This record gives sequence, C-alpha cells and structure tokens, in this order.
Amino acid sequence: MENTETHIFSDPEYHLVQASTAKRFANYIIDILFFYFLVFVGSTIYVLLNPSSVYSPLEENAEYNLTETLVFICSLIVYYFCLEALFKGKTLGKLITGTRAVNEDGSNISPKAAFLRSLCRVVPFEAFSALGTPSYPWHDRWAKSYVIDEKGSNRPAD
Repeated sequence: MENTETHIFSDPEYHLVQASTAKRFANYIIDILFFYFLVFVGSTIYVLLNPSSVYSPLEENAEYNLTETLVFICSLIVYYFCLEALFKGKTLGKLITGTRAVNEDGSNISPKAAFLRSLCRVVPFEAFSALGTPSYPWHDRWAKSYVIDEKGSNRPAD
C-alpha cells in the first residue's frame, strides 16, 4: 500500500513580490498628506479649545519651537505605529496601493516591528535611503521587513 499522506506542518511554497518604487512613493505621499490633514484637524481643535496657545509668528520662542518639533515627531511615530500594528502592516497609503509591510518570511509584522519601523522613519535623511530600485529603505532593513505587492504575492495566511 502506497503512503500518500502529506505532513500537516510542511511549509507550502511562498512567493513574495516586493512593491515597486512607484508604489512605495505613492504610499509615502498618501500617508504624509493624510498625516498633515490629521495634524491640521488636531491643531485646529486644540486652538479652538485653548485660544491662548496661539502665538504671534513674529515672536521668537525657541522653547515653543522645540516642543512643537518634538510633538510633531512623536505624532508621526504614533501615526505609523498605530496603523501598521492595528492593521497588520497597512497604512492608508498601503491600503490604496494594495501593498503591505511584512516580516522577511512573509508573516504579518508584530507591534514591535511596527514600532521599530516607525522610529526609523524619523532618522535624519532616512527618506533618501528609499531612492533606487528596488526601494529598500532603512526602516525596512533595520526592522527586517519588506513592503510587498499583495496581488503578486503568495504568503502565509493571516
């Protein structure tokens, strides 16, 4: 009698297609525009609730500028972290372009990886690391992740 069983834990063949540089750029543009929209809405609500917080543009206030910059950077980290952690590697840009951030093995990124990717995005000149084809920026390299094109990829089930 011939044994035709297949082992239940054997890994099927997975194929990952890295997202094109154009799609990565589109992700960036969509996400940064949406982020600025959220900052605008949040700032407007803050000013409406606290009008005394508005200062004159002619006023030089180094402490305020530093605080504003730190809040902006932290907000950017939180934006990318929350979206990628909650939506399994997706942001608004990735949702629109049909791409997703995954681990090197094709599995969904963990919240830890999403946080590391988010932190890496605020490193000075990080955006320049995305130039080239294929695009493999520092936030992918350092978090050991890729952004894949979902239509062309066969990966482990969610």
